[in-house]
Amino acid sequence: MPDNTYSKYVFKTDETVHYRFPTHTNDLIMDRSQAETSEAFLVILERGEAPPLHIHHDAEQVFYVISGAGELQIRADRDEGDGRRFPVAERDLVRIPPGTWHRIFCRGDAPLVYLSIDCFLGGRPAAEPTWESHVRAMCEANGWDFDSVRRSR
Repeated sequence: MPDNTYSKYVFKTDETVHYRFPTHTNDLIMDRSQAETSEAFLVILERGEAPPLHIHHDAEQVFYVISGAGELQIRADRDEGDGRRFPVAERDLVRIPPGTWHRIFCRGDAPLVYLSIDCFLGGRPAAEPTWESHVRAMCEANGWDFDSVRRSR
C-alpha cells in the first residue's frame, strides 16, 4: 500500500494536544488535516461548564460519553429559547445533525468526558483546514486569547 498524507491509522489518546478554553477543554486526538472528512478530540467539562451554544453547517457530530453525567441542549434556531434538553451519561452516544444549535453541560460532581468525532460534509473545510486554524477562528469569535488556550500538558 503506498504511503500518503493519510497514512496514520492509529491515534494514541495519550498523545493529544491540549486546549483549555474558558468554558471547556479539548484534547485533540486526530487533526482534520490528518483525514479527508473527519477529526476527533476529547471534550472535558468540569462541573457546571459547557461550550458556548454553537452550530456546524458543514459537519455532523457524534459524541460518545466516556464518563460523567450531563445535559444536552438542542435548539432549532439560536432564538428558540431554552430549546430541548436531554440527559446524557456514561456509554451514551449522541448525534448532532448539521445545522443544529447545541451544547452539553456537565451536571455531575465529576468531570464529563466524551469523545467527539466531527464528520465533514463535502470534505475538510477549506477555510479552516487544520484544527489550529479552527481554534484560532473560535478564539476570535468568542474574544479568547489563542496563546492562553493552546498549551501543552
